[in-house]
Amino acid sequence: MLLLDAGVWVASVAPEESLHRDALALLKSPGRDLAALDLTLYEVANVIAGRRGQPKEAEQLGRFILSRCKGSTARVDADLVAATTRIAAEHGLTAYDAAYVAAARRNGWQLVSTYVADLVSKGLAVTPDAALYP
Repeated sequence: MLLLDAGVWVASVAPEESLHRDALALLKSPGRDLAALDLTLYEVANVIAGRRGQPKEAEQLGRFILSRCKGSTARVDADLVAATTRIAAEHGLTAYDAAYVAAARRNGWQLVSTYVADLVSKGLAVTPDAALYP
């Protein structure tokens, strides 16, 4: 199972993003089981509706995330929050990024991210192209 962070979902609909092609190919890969956090839906809405002013596109992508993940949407709970805070402190991450790491670890999922400096470079995630061609 691949846990995609918000950056991957956003890159999939943003041709100007450097990892757009790989992110889109990953989402279209029929044999790939994908997961998301409930947080992902808010992050995607924040970027696409809030920053880009495209609320309809944000709503469509949110629905696509839920359908593509087929019920594999990790929800926040007390244990995930505790793990998130420990990981954030240990790696100097935001709680948002640490939540993805915590959820991936808890569920045995591979985290896929476009955040190279914060997650990939620290060995906490792989990029979409690395997930496509392991």
